[in-house]
Amino acid sequence: MGIEKMLPCTLRLNKIVSRTNSDCLCIIDRDAVPSELKDAFEEHRCFDKSFDSSISCFKAANVDQPVVYAPVPELTDYDDVRSYQEAAKKSMQKAIKAGFQTPLLVVPKVNRFPQVQLCTVLGALEQLYVPIQLREAGASKQPRVTTLSVQIDDPKADEILKEALILEAGRFVARDIGVGDPERMTPIQVEKYLKPLFEKLTVNVVSDSKVLEKEYPLFAAVNRASDVVERHRGRIIFLEYKPTKPAKKTLLLVGKGVTYDTGGADIKAGGVMAGMSRDKCGAAAVAGFMQVVNELQPADIHVVGALCMVRNNVGEECYVSDEIITARSGLHVRVGNTDAEGRMCMTDALCRMKEMVLEQNLPDPHLFTIATLTGHAFISAGEGQSIAIDNSVAQREDHARKLQAAGQAFGEPFEVSILRPSDFAFNAGRVIGEDLVQANNAPSVRTPRGHQVPAAFMIVASGLDKHGLDSETPIKYTHIDIAGSAGEHPAMPTAAPLISLVKTHLSN
Repeated sequence: MGIEKMLPCTLRLNKIVSRTNSDCLCIIDRDAVPSELKDAFEEHRCFDKSFDSSISCFKAANVDQPVVYAPVPELTDYDDVRSYQEAAKKSMQKAIKAGFQTPLLVVPKVNRFPQVQLCTVLGALEQLYVPIQLREAGASKQPRVTTLSVQIDDPKADEILKEALILEAGRFVARDIGVGDPERMTPIQVEKYLKPLFEKLTVNVVSDSKVLEKEYPLFAAVNRASDVVERHRGRIIFLEYKPTKPAKKTLLLVGKGVTYDTGGADIKAGGVMAGMSRDKCGAAAVAGFMQVVNELQPADIHVVGALCMVRNNVGEECYVSDEIITARSGLHVRVGNTDAEGRMCMTDALCRMKEMVLEQNLPDPHLFTIATLTGHAFISAGEGQSIAIDNSVAQREDHARKLQAAGQAFGEPFEVSILRPSDFAFNAGRVIGEDLVQANNAPSVRTPRGHQVPAAFMIVASGLDKHGLDSETPIKYTHIDIAGSAGEHPAMPTAAPLISLVKTHLSN
């Protein structure tokens, strides 16, 4: 599937407002109003005190099409570039409701936010995304934009537009997987969706139950109740990109792909199960990242992604608390809570990534886990923010702070958490016969340091604790909890932290 087919509409660059085939003009910045409209804007301000604080649609004498004005609010010192993204989204929302199909968005240039032009275009495209179920059901019946023109007053306008196309293609893939309902994006359906996209990459799918039980036993435990239903059977989808030149660094990303999370035997009660089809947004972000890699084809970066696709079902075959399962690393793990399935489904794949680093002597490796993992992360960071947690090796390079800086610049904010000795002690085995405890018996929101503890568990359970600062083979590892940033139902999935990862690791 080419980039053009992934976009919700045709995207084109238009350099002169007065020469356009668009059916409306969309303005979001009061300081970037085209000269043809300045008098009309001043006239509206004279009789409408809310003009610069509310969305309006009006006809101006000097232009031959209506104007949609969705103003960026007055900014404080603490606002960020998301203000422009939100304004662009609102302008598209208004254009669609007003019945326009070919709007022209005037993209502002703001010294305070150097990446505002790219972010504004991405904000507009985010609003125009049409969910996969709606597209397949016949989205043509719905009001939608068919062509989006953008005016970018910058010598690098063509480059900005090209970059927006590539990033949006990645976000498109991530949103499709993330928004897909529990039946549209079952593990096998995710596999079927991805294979045609990544014909140029190496795709390896591990789905045989016996292989999973032997090589990915923690994942297999989560999969056990779903394995009895053919269409829900889990699989780990490995996607690998090998560069044309000798690699200078290696990125290995593991994504949580829980297609539906009932909580398992520790069932989610009290109406909190709704929205749990979004528990696959970590794997969705990895798939989106691989789509960007597929488009950019970096010459000297080796990238491997693992999507751990599984449904955490409740049933007669489901795994339960008190079970002791031997992880791929050889450690004996006691299950404490079946609703802590995310760390279970990712840890063995993380261990396999560690083995690949050692077996192939991969250059400058950096491992990641990306997951909508804990309610604690949502409460700690708040809606819209991801959390990054480096191990000692990645922290030495100040990696999480670099990721945070990229996120701040491109509208994907991060909070940075640090691992403490208590996080590792929390997971330590309590009795003879167990090396680790997977979780306690309480939800993460009632667990002190509830989003740091899973990172510590995955480090130890995968064997990464043997590859710290003083080891012969130090390995960087970062856990990213996107529970707060992936997009809460009914909002669309955001594809976070795709752009931050691209800007931190794939951009020069």
